[in-house]
Amino acid sequence: MSTHLTRRKFLKTAALVLIPLVAVTRQASANSNSIVRAELKYQNTPMGNMNCSTCLEFIPGKSDKDSGRCKVIAGDDEISPNGYCTKWNSM
Repeated sequence: MSTHLTRRKFLKTAALVLIPLVAVTRQASANSNSIVRAELKYQNTPMGNMNCSTCLEFIPGKSDKDSGRCKVIAGDDEISPNGYCTKWNSM
């Protein structure tokens, strides 16, 4: 039985290990501050024409549809651009 490790075998093994690791790391990096969300009555849907994407406190994600952050809800990077909370501010 040969224990010779070829480059191809090494790359296949590395890919099998790294792909699930990257997937888990991406999921672990998303943060939600459920306590502050509850206090501010955050919801993932707009309230009439008021939504996070039109709020001055909203920090957009990479695209218009990606989740962003909020200056009011610290440590939360799962804020929907279509969401709404009681701190909505247009001024």
